[in-house]
Amino acid sequence: MSSDASSAPEGVGIIDPKSDPQYIQFRCLPPGGPLNRWSHIITREHDFPASQAMLYGAGVPSEDMMKNAPHVGIATIWWEGNPIVKRGVEKQKMLAWQYNAVGVSDAITMGGEGMRYSLQSRDLIADSIETVTCAQHHDANISIPGCDKNMPGVIMAAARHNRPFIMIYGGTIRKGYSNLLEREVNLINCYEAAGAFAYGTLHAKTNAGAAGRTPGDVMTDLEQHSCPGAGACGGMYTANTMATAIEAMGLTLPGSSSYPALSPEKARECERAAEVIKTTMAKDIRPRDLLTRAAFENALVITMILGGSTNGVLHFLAMANTAEVPLTLDDVDRASNRTPYLADLAPSGRYMMEDLYKIGGTPSVLKMLIAAGRINGDIPTVTGRTLAENVADWPSLPPEQTIIRPLSDPIKETGHIRVLRGNLAPEGAVAKITGKEGLRFEGKARVFNKEHELDDALSRGEIPRHENLVLIVRYEGPKGGPGMPEQLRASAAIIGAGLKNIALVTDGRYSGASHGFIVGHVTPEAAVGGPIGLVRDGDTIVIDAVQNRIDITSADDAELQERRKAWKPPVAKVRRGALAKYARLVGDASHGAVTDQWEE
Repeated sequence: MSSDASSAPEGVGIIDPKSDPQYIQFRCLPPGGPLNRWSHIITREHDFPASQAMLYGAGVPSEDMMKNAPHVGIATIWWEGNPIVKRGVEKQKMLAWQYNAVGVSDAITMGGEGMRYSLQSRDLIADSIETVTCAQHHDANISIPGCDKNMPGVIMAAARHNRPFIMIYGGTIRKGYSNLLEREVNLINCYEAAGAFAYGTLHAKTNAGAAGRTPGDVMTDLEQHSCPGAGACGGMYTANTMATAIEAMGLTLPGSSSYPALSPEKARECERAAEVIKTTMAKDIRPRDLLTRAAFENALVITMILGGSTNGVLHFLAMANTAEVPLTLDDVDRASNRTPYLADLAPSGRYMMEDLYKIGGTPSVLKMLIAAGRINGDIPTVTGRTLAENVADWPSLPPEQTIIRPLSDPIKETGHIRVLRGNLAPEGAVAKITGKEGLRFEGKARVFNKEHELDDALSRGEIPRHENLVLIVRYEGPKGGPGMPEQLRASAAIIGAGLKNIALVTDGRYSGASHGFIVGHVTPEAAVGGPIGLVRDGDTIVIDAVQNRIDITSADDAELQERRKAWKPPVAKVRRGALAKYARLVGDASHGAVTDQWEE
């Protein structure tokens, strides 16, 4: 289990000869040649198409610059600025001080060693905001997160400092359009296209193979047009999962989670936030007044209704832990058992958050669910009114819309998120199973000790179509990764390649954009001696989403005990820096993978 940046495609670059093996070691180009030595790993050819799509969306002006220009980060250590929110605060006769917290793009880092820094940035964001709010004696906080783990990070910070608070979601991205596929596209299409590209099934819709219409041209087209501007990934992936849940908890203004980033409504929300933060201060509305058990129940319900990300489970547990609200995997399980899955939203469905926005957005969905008794409309919110009062004047969902199914005709009668236990995951695992892929899977295990091993096998087209396989990716948990990286690159490549005979199981995570028969957050993780570390190639694995079980059925307890005697704990390769500190502090995934839990 190496930390040697082997997530880079085989044969690309060298391990940085000046890097310290106590840290994550990244591949780079040798010195004396092009200056884009490290960024080349993700900008070359089509190895990381979604990374390139995000970079085009962020402003890379041309393919030549993408492939050849070096990337220089400019780190500003400052705490002042932002025009819209700042002006709004100053209009309220208050002093506005903006400061920065770190932000990691999951799309740019996905599938590489950089993804190991993603989850730990959640706690780093919480640490940063807690630090400045308390150190500078701030009277209130307005946080403006965008990507996935940034939102739970700001909520965890709010629960720590407990000063008046409001969150403004940065907003969702608009859909792109592929000229060669001749349809609307989004970031997930880049990952899935990579699988189709590797297995020879990616083609332009018309005149496939002609000049300018080769599979490579299709990849370039997707990279350049999947992200047309600012905003978080546009499906019901982790960012929109967390944004809708936090709105259902009453911690944002109504509409925050469904306004596109570049919409006029988002700009008006930024202006209005200053008025609302003054209200929270005058009425002494504190984050822990809002972070109640009822609010977390709302978060779980809206996540099941909309088909949200398994990452939501990890983050809800962490947020509740920080706010000292009792919440467990059993609560997630109960919420899923009683809540139908209604939304035809990506990744499993046809629509994006931009489409939901056009028919009324999150407030219209909440209004329907409050009326049906599914969401608690009596919870207090940052506006000083109840959640029901916040959405009362919002339009109802149009009767002809097809994005949100009626409660009487759900996509699935229970939630898509299943909490599994068994001899492979005695302390729990979290599965995303919409029912489209079936409710039970049995197959032979094929074991990969790191994510890059599976990515390499997929790139070489080595995963067969003719037998049911359970692909086990282990030593990627919070401690073992370290960092519990998301594994969208593999899950999307499998979908794109049309491999229908595959289930994925990991002690790491999957992206909110992942879909298929996937099980993550396996606890205990392999690095601490969990049974997932005892699985061998050829073992029979059964995943049952009805009985909520995941088991190694070909090995009894005695056999597993014999294997355990032969198992040796892995030697930690990362021994210095942020990830080493994270690995020493982080708890298990079944309790939110928090880093500030004091052990008596």
